[in-house]
Amino acid sequence: MATNDLINKSADELKQHLLDLRKEQFNLRMQKGTGQLNQPHQLRRVRRDIARTKFVLGGKK
Repeated sequence: MATNDLINKSADELKQHLLDLRKEQFNLRMQKGTGQLNQPHQLRRVRRDIARTKFVLGGKK
């Protein structure tokens, strides 16, 4: 998700989005561990989305 989209969200929406991203990251890590991950670039995308979300959330405080 783009940073501009995240800036327009409220703090509660950002926290929920962060929780969803963490769940997705966990699922991708489990797929990687069992050898079922077909798209390894998804791990990098989710990790960067988490960082982007945390950055915007920190600016809202």
